[in-house]
Amino acid sequence: MKIALQIVLWILIIFFGYKVYDSINGPIEFNKVKEQRYAEVISKLKDIRDAQLAHRTVTGKFAKDFNGLVKFIDTAHFTLVEKRDSSYMEFDKTYQIDMLREVVVVDTLGTVPVKDSLFKTSDRYRSMMNVPNTNAKFEMTAGTVDKNGYIVPVFEAKVKKEVVLHDQNKDLLSQEKELVSVDGVNGPEIIVGSMTEVSTNGNWPTIYDAGDNKLK
Repeated sequence: MKIALQIVLWILIIFFGYKVYDSINGPIEFNKVKEQRYAEVISKLKDIRDAQLAHRTVTGKFAKDFNGLVKFIDTAHFTLVEKRDSSYMEFDKTYQIDMLREVVVVDTLGTVPVKDSLFKTSDRYRSMMNVPNTNAKFEMTAGTVDKNGYIVPVFEAKVKKEVVLHDQNKDLLSQEKELVSVDGVNGPEIIVGSMTEVSTNGNWPTIYDAGDNKLK
């Protein structure tokens, strides 16, 4: 009887010891996985944003789907221009005199492929729609919003946190989806752009942008 009690006690000690260890180590491991995966996801969202900004620069609008965006990168070119101030004399009929007119002259210097400008020799843009560590794809849409009478193009790309962290502790994931913090990714999704605001920002903290060379 004594031996049986000792065995039960040891089982209980091991069980509760594991529970204590897991309660301490679980969140630590969760955060490690989360930070690594978020960094990979945000890197993809930045590629999507850069490609979309290039699309808007060339076409005046954002791409509505990834097939069109990839095709654009494969085929489109930026036009290189040089702006310079100039002036000339013009006869003014109102005052009946020659008057100096100042203008900005735009010279076209040539073109450069969008792909070379954004991705150099890399072809990672062909898989930018794939969410890392999953079989899922980013959701993306584009359109326009009316801001004070101006029709402005907008886009949004996003993925749910539960997709990115699909194999992690459900309780910790639930807490993460409700996060509100100045140094965290707030809300249940990781998003870049907006369909309601004129913004191409992401909802991640600036630590994920360290060292970036952003497309202006």
